[in-house]
Amino acid sequence: MNNRKIKQAICSITVFKTQNFKNLIKYCPLLLERRGLGVEAKTIFSTIFFLLLIFFAQAQKKLTLQQAIQMGIANNIDVNQSDLQMQKANITLKQSRAQMLPDLNATADHGINQGRSIDPFTNGFVNQKVDYASYGASSSILLFNGLSLHNLIKSNSLGYEASKMELQQAKDNLTISIILAYLNVLSAEDVLENSKSQQVVTGKQVDRLNILNQSGAIAPSQYYDLKGQLANDQLAVADNEAAVETAKLNLAQLLNIAYDKNMDVERLPDEAFNINYTASPDEVYATALKQFAQIKAVHFRTQSAEKNINYYKGQLYPSLSFSGNINTNYSSAATQSFFLNSTEVPSSDYVVVNGTQVPVITKQNNYNTKKINYGNQLNNNLFTTVNLGLRIPLFNAWRVRSNVKLAKIDLKNSELVEQNTKTVLQQSIERAYVNLTNSSDKYKILLDQKNSFEESFQSAEIRFNAGAITSVDYLIAKNNLDKTNTNLIISKYDFVLRSKILDYYQGKALW
Repeated sequence: MNNRKIKQAICSITVFKTQNFKNLIKYCPLLLERRGLGVEAKTIFSTIFFLLLIFFAQAQKKLTLQQAIQMGIANNIDVNQSDLQMQKANITLKQSRAQMLPDLNATADHGINQGRSIDPFTNGFVNQKVDYASYGASSSILLFNGLSLHNLIKSNSLGYEASKMELQQAKDNLTISIILAYLNVLSAEDVLENSKSQQVVTGKQVDRLNILNQSGAIAPSQYYDLKGQLANDQLAVADNEAAVETAKLNLAQLLNIAYDKNMDVERLPDEAFNINYTASPDEVYATALKQFAQIKAVHFRTQSAEKNINYYKGQLYPSLSFSGNINTNYSSAATQSFFLNSTEVPSSDYVVVNGTQVPVITKQNNYNTKKINYGNQLNNNLFTTVNLGLRIPLFNAWRVRSNVKLAKIDLKNSELVEQNTKTVLQQSIERAYVNLTNSSDKYKILLDQKNSFEESFQSAEIRFNAGAITSVDYLIAKNNLDKTNTNLIISKYDFVLRSKILDYYQGKALW
């Protein structure tokens, strides 16, 4: 056995496994032939190929409801925008907290003065080129401002909590829509399978009646009645196949992914179709007031509006702040004189001695002038300031009082929004509960009807096969059963949706 050929075959399979599964099946025989492998190599190749069959079978997993919800939330633009709003609210909250910290600022100025200007060292006028520089640092902290900043932090904190609940609400709303689309796919698939089964039953009767019609054992009308019914069943299958594709398309678009006609969704467990829902509307509403994200969001908004009033009221009180700064400067015109000696020199004054003007001799101190270096100037010119400031608002064109009044209006509006949200929630829960009850009752009735029509159809089929009834009677019994089966499927998934809506209002996990 040539090991090199076996390795080549395995490498070829590895390459193929990343391609389309159908292409692997198509080209596998060609691969064997091209490699020219012996019996032993083909056996090894077949084993590897069988393992790849399992690999691809496992790779083609069905889309679960939980995966669909997670995918939809990750791809939804509205949810992502709501998440960005939450991030902005968090930044606003952090910024309001940071305002309680002292600030710190530094300054540095460098420049050149030409002509007559003020020497920044002596503050005297000079008429020369002067290079100057100044440096400083300052810090201040707000000690008290009527608790205005404290209430702003509380308001922004509640606003941040509200934005988190609004993000959750956006996710919950999308989740309900995805569940509806998901159930529509399952319902459409079940209806399609039911219509295919109906077509098979009708097809068998058509085949049987075709033989009898050719032998003249039945009236031709009976054969053509069933043949026409078969065409109706075929149309129903075509329509239901289109309905399945439409449902898959709607689900794909809701998940914001590319449409794939091969999408396969996982079936729901049997316990999902439990038709007993024990919670009453009042119990659901009481739970929703504590758990429903939208209720929490509007409540946080109301509390935030209330703190916002206190924030503006605080601006009516005096504010106390503490500040300090340190500064120094430099000037190229700054000089310093050093004493050298004293000499006697005649002055412009004189005295008259014997009629002769004799100059007055005076002492003159002699100095050596030098420029002060950069470092010494910065050190010598250093000065600091400490300040405790009190600001008392006396009149500001009613700006703060107007803001207080506007904040009170915002609070009343938030209270109305919260009250209306609770009212709408209660009405929605009552409506959802009625729909759930009706759906449950309808499902039970259809279930009994299905059992009755199944017995009726079985009897009609036996009698029709025996020639005891006409094709019209048979088709009536069959159509009754077919219609009931379809309605039963729709009603079953409708009940699941209604129950999920009530779970949604209670803040329960929806998958």
